[in-house]
Amino acid sequence: MPLSSIPLYTATQTRALDHSAIETQGIPGIVLMKRAGASALAEIQRRWPAARSLTVLCGGGNNGGDGYIVAALARQRGLAVQVFALADPERLQGDAARARRFATDAGIPVTAWRGAADLDGEVLVDALLGTGLTRPVRNDYAAAIAALNAAPAPVVAIDIPSGLDADTGAELGIAVRAAVTVTFIGRKLGLYTGRGPACAGAVRFAGLEVPEAVYGGRAAEAELLDLAALGELLPRRPRDAHKGQFGHVMVIGGDRGFGGAALMAAEAAARAGAGLVSVATHPQHAASFLARRPELMVKGVPSGQELEPLLVAPTVLVVGPGLGRSPWAEQMLQQALGAALPMVLDADALNLIASGRFGAEPDGRSWVITPHPGEAARLLGIDNREVQTNRPDACRRLQQRFGGAALLKGAGTLIAGPQGPLGVCPYGNPGMASGGMGDVLSGLIGALLAQGLTPTAAARLGACLHGRAADLAAADGEIGLLATDLLPHIRRLSNASHAADL
Repeated sequence: MPLSSIPLYTATQTRALDHSAIETQGIPGIVLMKRAGASALAEIQRRWPAARSLTVLCGGGNNGGDGYIVAALARQRGLAVQVFALADPERLQGDAARARRFATDAGIPVTAWRGAADLDGEVLVDALLGTGLTRPVRNDYAAAIAALNAAPAPVVAIDIPSGLDADTGAELGIAVRAAVTVTFIGRKLGLYTGRGPACAGAVRFAGLEVPEAVYGGRAAEAELLDLAALGELLPRRPRDAHKGQFGHVMVIGGDRGFGGAALMAAEAAARAGAGLVSVATHPQHAASFLARRPELMVKGVPSGQELEPLLVAPTVLVVGPGLGRSPWAEQMLQQALGAALPMVLDADALNLIASGRFGAEPDGRSWVITPHPGEAARLLGIDNREVQTNRPDACRRLQQRFGGAALLKGAGTLIAGPQGPLGVCPYGNPGMASGGMGDVLSGLIGALLAQGLTPTAAARLGACLHGRAADLAAADGEIGLLATDLLPHIRRLSNASHAADL
Protein backbone atom coordinates (compact mmCIF):
# COMPACT_ATOMS: atom_id res chain seq x y z
CA MET A 1 0.00 0.00 0.00
CA PRO A 2 1.37 3.45 -0.83
CA LEU A 3 2.40 5.59 2.10
CA SER A 4 0.25 8.43 0.83
CA SER A 5 -2.10 9.21 -2.01
CA ILE A 6 -1.96 12.99 -1.58
CA PRO A 7 0.90 14.60 -3.53
CA LEU A 8 2.29 18.01 -2.62
CA TYR A 9 3.93 20.22 -5.22
CA THR A 10 6.27 23.19 -5.43
CA ALA A 11 5.20 26.39 -7.14
CA THR A 12 7.20 25.48 -10.23
CA GLN A 13 5.62 22.04 -10.41
CA THR A 14 2.14 23.51 -10.02
CA ARG A 15 2.76 25.98 -12.82
CA ALA A 16 3.87 23.06 -14.98
CA LEU A 17 0.61 21.26 -14.19
CA ASP A 18 -1.32 24.39 -15.09
CA HIS A 19 0.63 24.76 -18.34
CA SER A 20 0.01 21.12 -19.22
CA ALA A 21 -3.73 21.50 -18.65
CA ILE A 22 -3.77 24.49 -21.01
CA GLU A 23 -1.33 23.36 -23.68
CA THR A 24 -1.76 19.58 -23.85
CA GLN A 25 -5.36 19.23 -22.74
CA GLY A 26 -6.65 22.31 -24.50
CA ILE A 27 -8.37 23.89 -21.52
CA PRO A 28 -8.28 27.69 -21.91
CA GLY A 29 -6.64 29.51 -19.03
CA ILE A 30 -9.69 31.69 -18.48
CA VAL A 31 -11.81 28.54 -18.12
CA LEU A 32 -9.51 27.28 -15.37
CA MET A 33 -9.66 30.71 -13.75
CA LYS A 34 -13.47 30.71 -13.79
CA ARG A 35 -13.52 27.21 -12.29
CA ALA A 36 -11.14 28.41 -9.57
CA GLY A 37 -13.32 31.42 -8.80
CA ALA A 38 -16.45 29.26 -8.70
CA SER A 39 -14.76 26.79 -6.34
CA ALA A 40 -13.69 29.57 -3.98
CA LEU A 41 -17.16 31.15 -3.96
CA ALA A 42 -18.77 27.76 -3.33
CA GLU A 43 -16.54 27.29 -0.28
CA ILE A 44 -17.40 30.77 0.99
CA GLN A 45 -21.12 30.13 0.67
CA ARG A 46 -20.80 26.69 2.25
CA ARG A 47 -18.99 28.09 5.29
CA TRP A 48 -20.82 31.38 5.65
CA PRO A 49 -24.25 30.85 4.05
CA ALA A 50 -25.72 33.93 5.71
CA ALA A 51 -23.04 36.30 4.39
CA ARG A 52 -24.44 38.86 1.96
CA SER A 53 -21.30 40.88 1.18
CA LEU A 54 -17.70 40.31 0.13
CA THR A 55 -14.60 42.47 0.01
CA VAL A 56 -12.02 41.26 -2.51
CA LEU A 57 -8.40 42.50 -2.64
CA CYS A 58 -6.82 41.85 -6.04
CA GLY A 59 -3.18 41.93 -7.06
CA GLY A 60 -1.67 42.19 -10.49
CA GLY A 61 -1.22 38.57 -11.60
CA ASN A 62 -3.40 35.54 -12.15
CA ASN A 63 -4.09 35.36 -8.42
CA GLY A 64 -5.71 38.77 -8.77
CA GLY A 65 -7.57 37.43 -11.80
CA ASP A 66 -9.05 34.69 -9.63
CA GLY A 67 -10.22 37.41 -7.26
CA TYR A 68 -11.98 39.33 -10.04
CA ILE A 69 -13.79 36.12 -11.02
CA VAL A 70 -14.91 35.54 -7.42
CA ALA A 71 -16.22 39.11 -7.30
CA ALA A 72 -18.14 38.77 -10.58
CA LEU A 73 -19.71 35.45 -9.64
CA ALA A 74 -20.68 36.77 -6.21
CA ARG A 75 -22.39 39.77 -7.80
CA GLN A 76 -24.29 37.43 -10.13
CA ARG A 77 -25.55 35.61 -7.05
CA GLY A 78 -26.87 38.82 -5.56
CA LEU A 79 -24.12 39.56 -3.03
CA ALA A 80 -22.82 43.06 -2.41
CA VAL A 81 -19.22 43.17 -3.60
CA GLN A 82 -16.38 45.59 -2.82
CA VAL A 83 -13.13 45.28 -4.84
CA PHE A 84 -9.81 46.96 -4.11
CA ALA A 85 -7.02 46.77 -6.68
CA LEU A 86 -3.36 46.98 -5.69
CA ALA A 87 -2.20 46.93 -9.30
CA ASP A 88 -3.45 49.18 -12.08
CA PRO A 89 -6.31 47.20 -13.67
CA GLU A 90 -5.53 48.75 -17.05
CA ARG A 91 -2.09 47.13 -17.03
CA LEU A 92 -3.29 43.57 -16.44
CA GLN A 93 -2.48 41.10 -19.18
CA GLY A 94 -3.76 37.79 -20.52
CA ASP A 95 -6.27 35.87 -18.46
CA ALA A 96 -6.03 38.32 -15.57
CA ALA A 97 -7.17 41.13 -17.91
CA ARG A 98 -10.03 38.96 -19.17
CA ALA A 99 -11.06 38.24 -15.58
CA ARG A 100 -11.05 41.92 -14.73
CA ARG A 101 -13.31 42.66 -17.75
CA PHE A 102 -15.62 39.89 -16.57
CA ALA A 103 -15.92 41.72 -13.25
CA THR A 104 -16.51 45.15 -14.75
CA ASP A 105 -19.07 43.68 -17.18
CA ALA A 106 -20.89 42.44 -14.08
CA GLY A 107 -21.13 46.04 -12.92
CA ILE A 108 -18.52 45.88 -10.17
CA PRO A 109 -16.63 49.11 -9.46
CA VAL A 110 -12.93 48.64 -8.80
CA THR A 111 -11.31 51.01 -6.31
CA ALA A 112 -7.58 51.58 -6.13
CA TRP A 113 -6.10 50.62 -2.77
CA ARG A 114 -5.06 53.72 -0.84
CA GLY A 115 -3.82 52.08 2.31
CA ALA A 116 -6.59 53.08 4.69
CA ALA A 117 -9.70 51.59 3.11
CA ASP A 118 -12.62 50.23 5.09
CA LEU A 119 -13.05 46.50 4.50
CA ASP A 120 -16.82 46.28 4.76
CA GLY A 121 -17.50 42.74 3.59
CA GLU A 122 -18.76 40.03 5.90
CA VAL A 123 -16.14 37.80 4.26
CA LEU A 124 -12.78 39.06 2.95
CA VAL A 125 -11.04 37.51 -0.04
CA ASP A 126 -7.24 37.56 -0.38
CA ALA A 127 -6.30 37.50 -4.07
CA LEU A 128 -3.18 39.62 -3.75
CA LEU A 129 -0.09 37.49 -4.31
CA GLY A 130 0.16 33.99 -5.71
CA THR A 131 2.70 31.20 -5.65
CA GLY A 132 5.43 33.11 -7.47
CA LEU A 133 6.40 35.23 -4.48
CA THR A 134 10.01 34.72 -3.35
CA ARG A 135 10.89 38.05 -1.66
CA PRO A 136 9.55 39.78 1.45
CA VAL A 137 6.28 41.61 0.95
CA ARG A 138 6.63 45.41 0.98
CA ASN A 139 4.81 48.71 0.59
CA ASP A 140 1.10 48.66 -0.31
CA TYR A 141 0.90 44.88 -0.38
CA ALA A 142 2.27 44.65 3.16
CA ALA A 143 -0.23 47.30 4.27
CA ALA A 144 -3.10 45.44 2.62
CA ILE A 145 -2.12 42.16 4.28
CA ALA A 146 -1.90 43.91 7.65
CA ALA A 147 -5.38 45.35 7.07
CA LEU A 148 -6.79 41.91 6.26
CA ASN A 149 -5.22 40.46 9.40
CA ALA A 150 -6.59 43.27 11.56
CA ALA A 151 -10.14 43.07 10.21
CA PRO A 152 -12.77 41.23 12.28
CA ALA A 153 -14.25 39.38 9.29
CA PRO A 154 -12.93 35.95 8.22
CA VAL A 155 -10.44 35.84 5.35
CA VAL A 156 -10.47 33.36 2.47
CA ALA A 157 -7.12 32.99 0.69
CA ILE A 158 -7.15 32.20 -3.01
CA ASP A 159 -4.69 29.39 -3.82
CA ILE A 160 -2.23 30.43 -1.08
CA PRO A 161 -2.20 33.07 1.68
CA SER A 162 -0.43 36.13 0.29
CA GLY A 163 3.06 36.42 1.75
CA LEU A 164 3.51 32.68 2.33
CA ASP A 165 6.27 30.87 0.42
CA ALA A 166 4.54 28.11 -1.54
CA ASP A 167 7.59 25.83 -1.41
CA THR A 168 8.85 26.22 2.15
CA GLY A 169 6.00 27.48 4.32
CA ALA A 170 8.10 30.48 5.37
CA GLU A 171 6.42 33.83 6.03
CA LEU A 172 7.96 36.38 3.68
CA GLY A 173 7.88 39.43 5.92
CA ILE A 174 4.14 39.34 6.54
CA ALA A 175 1.49 36.85 5.43
CA VAL A 176 -2.28 36.65 5.50
CA ARG A 177 -3.86 34.69 8.36
CA ALA A 178 -6.75 33.02 6.59
CA ALA A 179 -9.67 31.10 8.02
CA VAL A 180 -9.62 28.90 4.92
CA THR A 181 -7.44 28.56 1.84
CA VAL A 182 -8.87 27.20 -1.39
CA THR A 183 -5.97 25.86 -3.45
CA PHE A 184 -6.08 24.71 -7.05
CA ILE A 185 -4.75 21.99 -9.38
CA GLY A 186 -1.92 20.92 -7.06
CA ARG A 187 -1.63 21.19 -3.29
CA LYS A 188 1.33 23.38 -2.38
CA LEU A 189 3.92 21.99 0.03
CA GLY A 190 4.23 25.31 1.87
CA LEU A 191 0.61 25.13 3.03
CA TYR A 192 1.42 22.17 5.28
CA THR A 193 4.69 22.98 7.06
CA GLY A 194 6.39 25.87 8.86
CA ARG A 195 4.10 28.90 9.03
CA GLY A 196 1.79 27.32 6.47
CA PRO A 197 -0.71 25.68 8.84
CA ALA A 198 -1.02 28.88 10.93
CA CYS A 199 -1.53 31.10 7.88
CA ALA A 200 -3.66 28.85 5.69
CA GLY A 201 -6.30 27.80 8.18
CA ALA A 202 -8.39 24.96 6.78
CA VAL A 203 -7.12 23.92 3.36
CA ARG A 204 -9.62 22.96 0.67
CA PHE A 205 -8.48 21.54 -2.65
CA ALA A 206 -10.18 22.12 -6.01
CA GLY A 207 -8.85 20.09 -8.93
CA LEU A 208 -10.67 22.28 -11.49
CA GLU A 209 -11.69 19.21 -13.51
CA VAL A 210 -8.14 18.79 -14.76
CA PRO A 211 -7.71 15.32 -16.34
CA GLU A 212 -5.54 12.75 -14.58
CA ALA A 213 -3.28 12.70 -17.62
CA VAL A 214 -1.91 16.08 -16.52
CA TYR A 215 -0.44 14.49 -13.39
CA GLY A 216 0.92 11.34 -15.02
CA GLY A 217 4.66 10.87 -14.77
CA ARG A 218 5.18 13.95 -12.60
CA ALA A 219 6.93 13.13 -9.34
CA ALA A 220 5.63 15.24 -6.47
CA GLU A 221 8.05 17.05 -4.18
CA ALA A 222 6.36 15.65 -1.09
CA GLU A 223 3.32 13.74 0.06
CA LEU A 224 0.82 14.35 2.81
CA LEU A 225 0.85 11.26 4.99
CA ASP A 226 -2.24 9.29 5.91
CA LEU A 227 -2.36 7.36 9.18
CA ALA A 228 -4.87 4.78 7.95
CA ALA A 229 -2.61 3.80 5.05
CA LEU A 230 0.54 3.82 7.14
CA GLY A 231 -1.07 1.69 9.85
CA GLU A 232 -1.16 -1.21 7.42
CA LEU A 233 2.62 -1.37 7.67
CA LEU A 234 2.39 -2.82 11.18
CA PRO A 235 2.34 -6.61 10.82
CA ARG A 236 -0.66 -8.52 12.10
CA ARG A 237 0.17 -10.70 15.08
CA PRO A 238 -0.36 -14.45 14.80
CA ARG A 239 -2.32 -16.20 17.53
CA ASP A 240 0.85 -17.96 18.72
CA ALA A 241 2.90 -14.75 18.88
CA HIS A 242 5.59 -14.35 21.53
CA LYS A 243 7.46 -11.30 22.80
CA GLY A 244 10.66 -12.21 20.99
CA GLN A 245 8.98 -11.53 17.65
CA PHE A 246 8.48 -7.84 18.35
CA GLY A 247 11.95 -6.72 19.23
CA HIS A 248 13.79 -5.47 22.28
CA VAL A 249 14.11 -1.70 22.62
CA MET A 250 16.71 -0.28 24.98
CA VAL A 251 16.37 3.38 25.94
CA ILE A 252 19.70 4.96 26.87
CA GLY A 253 19.40 8.23 28.77
CA GLY A 254 18.31 9.84 31.97
CA ASP A 255 21.31 11.52 33.54
CA ARG A 256 20.97 13.04 37.02
CA GLY A 257 17.79 15.10 37.19
CA PHE A 258 16.57 14.04 33.73
CA GLY A 259 15.16 10.62 34.41
CA GLY A 260 11.62 11.45 33.31
CA ALA A 261 12.62 11.76 29.67
CA ALA A 262 14.05 8.25 29.50
CA LEU A 263 11.07 6.83 31.38
CA MET A 264 8.56 8.43 28.99
CA ALA A 265 10.46 7.11 25.96
CA ALA A 266 10.48 3.62 27.46
CA GLU A 267 6.75 3.70 28.27
CA ALA A 268 6.00 4.89 24.74
CA ALA A 269 8.04 2.02 23.28
CA ALA A 270 6.08 -0.45 25.38
CA ARG A 271 2.69 1.05 24.50
CA ALA A 272 3.59 1.04 20.79
CA GLY A 273 4.17 -2.69 20.78
CA ALA A 274 7.82 -3.51 21.45
CA GLY A 275 8.10 -7.04 22.81
CA LEU A 276 10.66 -6.07 25.44
CA VAL A 277 11.76 -2.68 26.72
CA SER A 278 14.80 -2.00 28.85
CA VAL A 279 16.34 1.21 30.14
CA ALA A 280 19.99 2.00 30.75
CA THR A 281 19.98 5.05 32.98
CA HIS A 282 21.80 6.74 35.81
CA PRO A 283 21.71 4.50 38.90
CA GLN A 284 19.76 7.05 40.94
CA HIS A 285 16.68 6.52 38.75
CA ALA A 286 16.46 2.72 38.64
CA ALA A 287 14.25 2.15 41.69
CA SER A 288 11.75 4.86 40.81
CA PHE A 289 11.47 3.60 37.22
CA LEU A 290 10.56 0.12 38.41
CA ALA A 291 8.08 1.49 40.89
CA ARG A 292 6.37 3.45 38.13
CA ARG A 293 6.46 0.78 35.42
CA PRO A 294 7.42 -2.74 36.56
CA GLU A 295 7.16 -4.11 33.01
CA LEU A 296 10.44 -2.38 32.16
CA MET A 297 13.87 -3.92 32.64
CA VAL A 298 15.88 -1.16 34.27
CA LYS A 299 19.64 -1.08 34.66
CA GLY A 300 21.46 1.54 36.66
CA VAL A 301 24.61 2.15 34.64
CA PRO A 302 27.34 4.27 36.25
CA SER A 303 29.65 4.37 33.19
CA GLY A 304 29.89 3.56 29.53
CA GLN A 305 32.14 0.62 30.27
CA GLU A 306 29.33 -1.06 32.22
CA LEU A 307 26.87 -0.37 29.38
CA GLU A 308 28.89 -2.36 26.84
CA PRO A 309 27.86 -5.90 27.96
CA LEU A 310 24.20 -4.82 28.12
CA LEU A 311 24.15 -4.03 24.40
CA VAL A 312 24.12 -7.70 23.41
CA ALA A 313 20.40 -8.23 24.07
CA PRO A 314 18.60 -5.24 22.45
CA THR A 315 17.62 -5.18 18.81
CA VAL A 316 17.00 -1.40 18.71
CA LEU A 317 18.44 1.49 20.72
CA VAL A 318 16.77 4.81 21.56
CA VAL A 319 19.53 7.19 22.57
CA GLY A 320 19.18 10.71 23.88
CA PRO A 321 16.11 11.26 26.08
CA GLY A 322 17.43 12.99 29.20
CA LEU A 323 20.98 12.02 28.24
CA GLY A 324 22.56 15.36 29.05
CA ARG A 325 26.03 16.38 27.92
CA SER A 326 28.20 15.23 30.82
CA PRO A 327 31.16 12.83 30.54
CA TRP A 328 28.70 10.06 31.53
CA ALA A 329 26.48 11.02 28.57
CA GLU A 330 29.44 11.00 26.17
CA GLN A 331 30.49 7.53 27.34
CA MET A 332 26.95 6.18 26.92
CA LEU A 333 26.63 7.61 23.42
CA GLN A 334 30.07 6.34 22.39
CA GLN A 335 29.13 2.78 23.41
CA ALA A 336 25.75 3.02 21.68
CA LEU A 337 27.29 4.18 18.42
CA GLY A 338 29.77 1.34 18.54
CA ALA A 339 27.05 -1.28 18.88
CA ALA A 340 26.02 -0.98 15.21
CA LEU A 341 22.35 -1.53 16.04
CA PRO A 342 19.35 0.18 14.49
CA MET A 343 18.62 3.21 16.61
CA VAL A 344 16.73 6.42 17.17
CA LEU A 345 18.85 9.44 18.04
CA ASP A 346 17.18 12.35 19.79
CA ALA A 347 17.82 15.34 22.03
CA ASP A 348 21.29 15.47 23.57
CA ALA A 349 22.54 12.54 21.52
CA LEU A 350 22.13 14.87 18.53
CA ASN A 351 23.73 17.78 20.35
CA LEU A 352 26.74 15.67 21.26
CA ILE A 353 27.13 14.49 17.66
CA ALA A 354 26.85 18.10 16.50
CA SER A 355 29.70 19.04 18.86
CA GLY A 356 32.11 17.06 16.69
CA ARG A 357 33.62 15.11 19.58
CA PHE A 358 32.82 11.74 17.99
CA GLY A 359 35.18 11.90 15.04
CA ALA A 360 33.85 11.09 11.59
CA GLU A 361 30.12 11.33 11.10
CA PRO A 362 28.61 7.90 11.75
CA ASP A 363 27.07 5.72 9.07
CA GLY A 364 23.38 6.21 9.73
CA ARG A 365 21.83 3.78 7.29
CA SER A 366 19.73 2.06 9.97
CA TRP A 367 18.79 4.93 12.20
CA VAL A 368 16.28 7.72 12.58
CA ILE A 369 17.33 11.16 13.77
CA THR A 370 14.59 13.34 15.25
CA PRO A 371 15.83 16.91 15.74
CA HIS A 372 13.75 19.96 16.49
CA PRO A 373 14.81 23.07 14.51
CA GLY A 374 17.45 24.14 17.05
CA GLU A 375 19.08 20.71 17.05
CA ALA A 376 18.85 20.58 13.26
CA ALA A 377 20.65 23.91 13.04
CA ARG A 378 23.49 22.63 15.21
CA LEU A 379 23.79 19.43 13.17
CA LEU A 380 23.98 21.41 9.92
CA GLY A 381 26.17 24.21 11.26
CA ILE A 382 23.62 26.92 10.47
CA ASP A 383 21.26 29.03 12.56
CA ASN A 384 17.70 28.25 13.59
CA ARG A 385 16.25 30.92 11.32
CA GLU A 386 17.85 29.31 8.26
CA VAL A 387 16.27 25.98 9.16
CA GLN A 388 12.83 27.52 9.54
CA THR A 389 13.20 29.59 6.37
CA ASN A 390 13.45 26.39 4.33
CA ARG A 391 12.38 23.39 6.37
CA PRO A 392 12.13 21.01 3.39
CA ASP A 393 15.70 21.74 2.32
CA ALA A 394 16.99 21.41 5.89
CA CYS A 395 15.30 18.03 6.29
CA ARG A 396 16.79 16.72 3.06
CA ARG A 397 20.23 18.00 4.00
CA LEU A 398 20.03 16.20 7.34
CA GLN A 399 19.20 12.94 5.61
CA GLN A 400 21.93 13.37 3.03
CA ARG A 401 24.51 14.14 5.69
CA PHE A 402 23.60 11.52 8.27
CA GLY A 403 21.84 8.81 6.26
CA GLY A 404 18.92 6.72 7.48
CA ALA A 405 15.76 8.77 7.94
CA ALA A 406 15.61 12.35 9.17
CA LEU A 407 12.54 13.66 10.98
CA LEU A 408 12.40 17.43 11.42
CA LYS A 409 9.95 18.32 14.16
CA GLY A 410 7.66 21.33 14.21
CA ALA A 411 4.38 22.37 12.64
CA GLY A 412 4.11 20.11 9.62
CA THR A 413 6.75 17.60 10.73
CA LEU A 414 8.86 16.47 7.76
CA ILE A 415 10.44 13.08 7.12
CA ALA A 416 13.16 12.47 4.52
CA GLY A 417 14.36 9.02 3.56
CA PRO A 418 17.07 7.92 1.12
CA GLN A 419 14.55 7.70 -1.74
CA GLY A 420 11.20 9.15 -2.62
CA PRO A 421 9.40 12.36 -1.73
CA LEU A 422 9.37 14.07 1.62
CA GLY A 423 6.68 12.90 4.00
CA VAL A 424 4.60 15.61 5.68
CA CYS A 425 2.66 14.82 8.85
CA PRO A 426 -0.76 16.53 8.87
CA TYR A 427 -1.55 15.71 12.51
CA GLY A 428 -0.78 17.51 15.77
CA ASN A 429 -1.76 20.68 17.59
CA PRO A 430 -0.27 23.56 19.64
CA GLY A 431 -0.83 21.64 22.87
CA MET A 432 2.21 19.58 21.92
CA ALA A 433 4.43 22.53 22.81
CA SER A 434 5.22 21.01 26.21
CA GLY A 435 8.04 19.01 27.73
CA GLY A 436 8.42 15.31 26.98
CA MET A 437 6.63 15.15 23.63
CA GLY A 438 9.85 14.40 21.76
CA ASP A 439 10.77 11.68 24.25
CA VAL A 440 7.47 9.92 23.63
CA LEU A 441 8.04 10.21 19.87
CA SER A 442 11.52 8.69 20.05
CA GLY A 443 10.30 5.71 22.07
CA LEU A 444 7.40 5.22 19.70
CA ILE A 445 9.65 5.19 16.63
CA GLY A 446 12.01 2.79 18.40
CA ALA A 447 9.14 0.34 18.92
CA LEU A 448 8.23 0.51 15.24
CA LEU A 449 11.82 -0.19 14.22
CA ALA A 450 11.82 -3.15 16.61
CA GLN A 451 8.73 -4.55 14.89
CA GLY A 452 10.49 -4.63 11.54
CA LEU A 453 9.69 -1.30 9.88
CA THR A 454 12.39 0.45 7.89
CA PRO A 455 13.73 3.73 9.29
CA THR A 456 11.68 5.79 6.82
CA ALA A 457 8.47 3.88 7.43
CA ALA A 458 8.99 3.95 11.21
CA ALA A 459 9.57 7.70 11.16
CA ARG A 460 6.51 8.34 9.00
CA LEU A 461 4.16 6.12 10.96
CA GLY A 462 5.63 7.27 14.27
CA ALA A 463 5.11 10.94 13.47
CA CYS A 464 1.49 10.33 12.42
CA LEU A 465 0.64 8.13 15.41
CA HIS A 466 2.19 10.70 17.72
CA GLY A 467 0.38 13.67 16.18
CA ARG A 468 -2.97 11.93 15.94
CA ALA A 469 -2.70 10.70 19.54
CA ALA A 470 -2.06 14.30 20.59
CA ASP A 471 -5.14 15.44 18.67
CA LEU A 472 -7.27 12.88 20.49
CA ALA A 473 -5.71 13.74 23.84
CA ALA A 474 -6.48 17.43 23.22
CA ALA A 475 -10.21 16.81 22.95
CA ASP A 476 -10.62 18.54 26.34
CA GLY A 477 -8.34 21.41 25.35
CA GLU A 478 -4.79 22.02 24.18
CA ILE A 479 -3.62 23.98 27.21
CA GLY A 480 -2.16 21.65 29.82
CA LEU A 481 -1.68 18.71 27.47
CA LEU A 482 1.02 16.39 28.84
CA ALA A 483 3.24 14.01 26.94
CA THR A 484 2.02 11.02 28.94
CA ASP A 485 -1.58 11.88 27.98
CA LEU A 486 -0.72 10.49 24.56
CA LEU A 487 0.16 6.98 25.73
CA PRO A 488 -3.33 5.38 25.88
CA HIS A 489 -4.18 6.86 22.49
CA ILE A 490 -0.95 5.54 20.99
CA ARG A 491 -1.90 2.06 22.10
CA ARG A 492 -5.44 2.33 20.72
CA LEU A 493 -4.30 3.78 17.39
CA SER A 494 -1.60 1.12 17.04
CA ASN A 495 -4.34 -1.51 17.22
CA ALA A 496 -6.90 0.28 15.08
CA SER A 497 -5.75 -0.98 11.69
CA HIS A 498 -6.21 -4.58 12.82
CA ALA A 499 -9.45 -4.11 14.75
CA ALA A 500 -11.36 -6.31 12.32
CA ASP A 501 -9.20 -9.28 13.36
CA LEU A 502 -10.06 -9.02 17.08
